[in-house]
Amino acid sequence: MNIEPILLTTVRVQTYQGGRHLTNATGFFFERDERLFLVSSLHVFIDPLNDHHPDRLEIELHIGEEHLSRSVFFSIPLFANGLSIWHTCSDSGGDVDVAVIEINRAALPGDTVYRAFSPAHLPQPEAAIEVGDSLLVVGFPLGFQDCLHHLPVVRQAAIASSFGLRFQGQGYFLTDARTHRGTSGAPVVMRAAKEASSPGELPWLLLGVHSARLDVGTRDLVLDEALGLNCAWYTDVLMALTACPTR
Repeated sequence: MNIEPILLTTVRVQTYQGGRHLTNATGFFFERDERLFLVSSLHVFIDPLNDHHPDRLEIELHIGEEHLSRSVFFSIPLFANGLSIWHTCSDSGGDVDVAVIEINRAALPGDTVYRAFSPAHLPQPEAAIEVGDSLLVVGFPLGFQDCLHHLPVVRQAAIASSFGLRFQGQGYFLTDARTHRGTSGAPVVMRAAKEASSPGELPWLLLGVHSARLDVGTRDLVLDEALGLNCAWYTDVLMALTACPTR
């Protein structure tokens, strides 16, 4: 079955506390030095302000190359010996709303089908990325998906602030896109120049990790529409997060 590889990078994430389902979100795979990670928003892993304290994640994996209608749920514990086993960090602006957790490849079913981003997909400083450039946000808004093939959906977006600058001193840039709950942790990607990719590679640049919609606290909820702007955290943070040694 000919499926665009970008759709196989991204998985639906469900959070649980014991046997109780809490929330739906989005995550994607990132590999570095033979290690495989699941990336999502930090607030998917933990969100004390909203009393969100899951103890495990569950993702849905494709099984077998020929029949993408086959899938299996894969559970990822968030704690070991009472300690959290995900990685996050902070910078001069405070906590970064991105977290990663390493996945034991040996524990995956042998016929799991997925694709993963790598450091090669991160934008280089000389990359020509400008305000207004077209982007895609790959995810599961409100948990919605192709329920037969278990694939995410894609929303169009555009860069809405100067790429490379930290918007208001935070480690993110803005996107102009229609998004919903459940999209947290989605990869924000831009098509790579043809000369920058080779056959078999994902021809995309991984620019950001979608975090949340941005709004104005003084907006009149009756008279004013929502801004339609979103925060996307810069993906250079993944190099720091995936360099952490496994506990």
